[in-house]
Amino acid sequence: EVTLVESGGNLVQAGGSLRLSCRISELSFDDWALAWFRQAPGKLREGVSATSRLDGNIYYRDDVKGRFTMSIDKASNTIYLQLNNLRPNDTAVYYCAADRGVGVPFYWYSLWGQGTQVTVSS
Repeated sequence: EVTLVESGGNLVQAGGSLRLSCRISELSFDDWALAWFRQAPGKLREGVSATSRLDGNIYYRDDVKGRFTMSIDKASNTIYLQLNNLRPNDTAVYYCAADRGVGVPFYWYSLWGQGTQVTVSS
């Protein structure tokens, strides 16, 4: 059974940084698109970053470009999201996800973690 387990969420002040981790078991990274999504209270879940199975690049939503960095460690089956210069409107539950499709543009993935809470205070 494939499992995705996020960690690293926390309360941080505006301008601060966090590193989220997602350990994915029983899944070959070469055959799946991988992504981070987030969902703020009262809002729809939105894509943050994702790999493209077409060109191998990582894509980001516009408002996190230059602040967030997604990375992949195949040796440990873990993906990361480095969040820098955090803003109050980055507050959300962050989810990692995996899908057999092309990965981008963002769409609803088939496999999800349970989420980790990121709260940014002003």
